[in-house]
Amino acid sequence: MRLFSQRPHRTAAGADKRPAGVTVAPASPVGASRASQVSVDGSSKREQPTARMGVFHRHKQPASADAPSTSSVAAKATTREPMTQEEIEDLVLQLNKVGAVKFGEFKLKSGLMSPVYVDLRVIVSYPDVLEQVSRMMWAQIKDLNFDIMCGVPYTALPIATCMSLGFGLPMVMRRKEVKDYGTKKAIEGAYSAGQRCLIVEDLVTSGASVLETLDPLQKEQLQVTDVVVLIDREQGGAAHLAKNGLTLHAAFKLSSMLDVLQKHQLVDEDVAGKVRAFIAENQTQLPTPAAAPAAPKRLRYEERAGLAKNSVAKRCFEIMARKKTNLAVAADVATADEMLALAEQIGPHVCVFKTHVDIFDRWDDSIVAKLQEIADRHDFLIFEDRKFADIGNTVVSQYGGGIYKIADWSHITNAHLVPGPGIIDGLKQVGLPKGRGCLLLAEMSSKGTLANGAYTEAVAEAAKQHEDFVMGFISINPAAWKGGPGSPGLIHMTPGVQLAEGGDALGQQYNTPANVIGTRSSDVIIVGRGIIKAADPATAAAEYQAAGWAAYEASLA
Repeated sequence: MRLFSQRPHRTAAGADKRPAGVTVAPASPVGASRASQVSVDGSSKREQPTARMGVFHRHKQPASADAPSTSSVAAKATTREPMTQEEIEDLVLQLNKVGAVKFGEFKLKSGLMSPVYVDLRVIVSYPDVLEQVSRMMWAQIKDLNFDIMCGVPYTALPIATCMSLGFGLPMVMRRKEVKDYGTKKAIEGAYSAGQRCLIVEDLVTSGASVLETLDPLQKEQLQVTDVVVLIDREQGGAAHLAKNGLTLHAAFKLSSMLDVLQKHQLVDEDVAGKVRAFIAENQTQLPTPAAAPAAPKRLRYEERAGLAKNSVAKRCFEIMARKKTNLAVAADVATADEMLALAEQIGPHVCVFKTHVDIFDRWDDSIVAKLQEIADRHDFLIFEDRKFADIGNTVVSQYGGGIYKIADWSHITNAHLVPGPGIIDGLKQVGLPKGRGCLLLAEMSSKGTLANGAYTEAVAEAAKQHEDFVMGFISINPAAWKGGPGSPGLIHMTPGVQLAEGGDALGQQYNTPANVIGTRSSDVIIVGRGIIKAADPATAAAEYQAAGWAAYEASLA
């Protein structure tokens, strides 16, 4: 659907192609004379835009001496033709009328008292004004060479959207708050590295908000050289942007708007003088970025072994350093024979072998003996992923008794803290005398998990109280925790790892080894289907081992 009725083709450089004989006056600043608009046949008439699906278009209205001048101006705002001087002045008047530009005494965020206040958020409630704003801003950049544009959140977003719809300009959007799920993108939309991006802003004072948008665009390898703004407050923003390689294209300078408002007797000389003096006396300076605190140096696994208070955590760090692997494999297979065969195949490449004993077709002491023999020979730890979640007295029996007797053969188990810290006491009663370790489930990799936020903080705090038995966590993004990953003597193991990001139909979310180890500061990658479903599990395990170890080495740099 076309939003505007008149829509010439756009050149690669952003200019319009017009039929021969069409002449238009160039855009000029407020206060300069303007040529009359000329149609194809050379007359001064212009056809009213026709209504099209009810969007932005208006029916013809009979001429009337009593009709407000804004009706014709609003209709003209649906074309690409440059605005006349009358239209430009009318837009200044409308911005003042709707309260986007106010005069008086206003306390600014900085604490300064200002005689003028610009609040362009209000224009979203006035479609005619928003249309005129988009047309005025288009006139400043129509001859620039760019591929896409990006509005600075939040006030400039509706302006950029209006320009996109009205003039056929592709748009991307910057997230002010980047989510820790889904695509985790800072820039949303369709774009590719190397494209030229125009930044759209509503108001520039110092230019700081533009620079905040510039950074994520450049990280996506987009080329940014130009910024278009509705109002330049003339307080140093253009100079600050120029220092960062950006040219500012302003539809209005605040002083020019003052000229128009004085001309129409809406601002007197005294107020105008106060505004001009305020601008001159309050030139902005971009704050010098404070030096970021040095990130705590990541310790090598062998160093952390000496800091571990749990014997299994100490042994795990030592195995990881000795074998050069931070890979754990989830043996989610259906039979005990398949599990033992998998352990034999991938044993040389892992530090931890994870089981779900209750999904195997059988279990007895001979299977235990064989698994332990393989673990000793290939130097890895056995982790029964039991996820205990009952009261302390019950987990004592579940962990130490029953048909599985988990504490007798599994070096590591894990538990939810939903029942409260009593579950740790119960498991510790059984496991600590046997030299076992427990991982607390602080976060999970499934979509919609409730194991986050305050729950994760409570889990981290409980671990501090039981470091003799709690050896670490099942976590997803320990780097984002308050205070980071916590004690270097605790191990973070992260499930849902594949060589490529993605997810499955049941809500499992996958992250790469580089993301998990490097960005999220975890220690061990837990891989399931990426290895056990491979045609050659041993080869796949070797690939994951190499990827996980490379991510770890890179994180030490």
